[in-house]
Amino acid sequence: MNTPIYDFVKKYISENNNRLHMPGHKGRGGLGIEQFDITEIGGADSLYEANGIIAESEQNASRLFGCPTFYSTEGSSQCIRAMVYLVCANRFTKYRKPRILAGRNAHKTFITAAALLDCSIEWLCPEDGESYLSCTADPAKLNEILIEEENRILESGKFISSNHPCFDAVYITSPDYLGNVSDIKGLARVCREHNVPLLVDNAHGAYLKFLPESKHPIDLGADMCCDSAHKTLPVLTGGAYLHISPQALYPYERQAKNALAMFGSTSPSYLILQSLDLANPQLMNCSSTIKELAERVAEAKECFRSVGFGLCGNEPLKITVCPKPTGNTGYEFADYCESKGFICEYADADHTVFMFSQNSHPNDPMRLADSTALIPKKTPIKTSAPDFHLPKQVMTIRNASLSMQETVPVEKSEGRILAVPTLGCPPAVPIAVCGEKIDRQTIERFLYYGITECTVVSR
Repeated sequence: MNTPIYDFVKKYISENNNRLHMPGHKGRGGLGIEQFDITEIGGADSLYEANGIIAESEQNASRLFGCPTFYSTEGSSQCIRAMVYLVCANRFTKYRKPRILAGRNAHKTFITAAALLDCSIEWLCPEDGESYLSCTADPAKLNEILIEEENRILESGKFISSNHPCFDAVYITSPDYLGNVSDIKGLARVCREHNVPLLVDNAHGAYLKFLPESKHPIDLGADMCCDSAHKTLPVLTGGAYLHISPQALYPYERQAKNALAMFGSTSPSYLILQSLDLANPQLMNCSSTIKELAERVAEAKECFRSVGFGLCGNEPLKITVCPKPTGNTGYEFADYCESKGFICEYADADHTVFMFSQNSHPNDPMRLADSTALIPKKTPIKTSAPDFHLPKQVMTIRNASLSMQETVPVEKSEGRILAVPTLGCPPAVPIAVCGEKIDRQTIERFLYYGITECTVVSR
């Protein structure tokens, strides 16, 4: 598999041209990579009107993933907004706002997309005992919700038919930040039965395509999904994919470039494009490496269990440790790991998350497990995160987001309407959503996760 973008840039560098074009560093600078950073000069193609080297590279990626695949240099955030836009533009009925049924653990980008596009969101909520970062949707439960909604619309007297869905899309995050993978195949089957497109935020799961048996959402029946290539593949930060299923319910593919362009910079990074391009030949033969690494991760998980740690999630290349049984919080365990030279992806009071990729050393999972097995054990911590609570929506996401706003201490926010998703990044999953009324339970959850201020609608 060739690398047309990278090859073009290498040739351009070798010609030693006088760069009288952007960027301003002119190919020189202290980073040492400036020579590779170009703009849309002749022959370099253009990301959103691609018909040359970028189009050729995207075709290479499409062959790898078995579906139309489009590049993003602004992460999955750009792709999420594009997916929501494509749903809005192709929805069956225009007599009402777009309606999406979404897992509550959606990334904040989904919330901002709903605000920009004025979507109405209904929430699939976490089960009892689940973290707010998780929402492992069950196909049977989804089927019940869709049937109930269809019956409600019929009883209201509004027209509905088999090709007139009650929601314009179902939106799921899988894998989630803690490594929980939903039954995408089952969810896709239910969505097809109800003529509702299934969108998947697969930002953490690009590598699922390259397991011995693909677990990628497109192969499991999703209509669209995004992958953050930079999270789990050998790609620079910001590199991502938008995938469209060949069997998608609507003709999303023909509008995909325009959808991405609507939310993307007109100056996409050619450094990121080259890394996406160079990843393609590496991914052709990575299955055996990922298989071996997944086996090592599974061994390390057993090691953690054997010395008293809790674990959560079923993602093959992620280890989410729950250290409270050893008397340590997730923060304390993260600090201990850092003292041993292991830097985690994310930590909160209950969890410490570690991510591996095909570029990890195969011994890394067991080195982590062995190095942390001797952490001093203390009295188990019995406290847990506050149970999930869905605040009352009293204002649309769009109206709250575009309102006059003020920032107040969380302790003084009871009764106020949230204007900006309140969260940390990572994980960038909102505890409460714009337009929701802040109650005492929401305040308790804010404080538990270390949030002391929030932005509310001005009185």
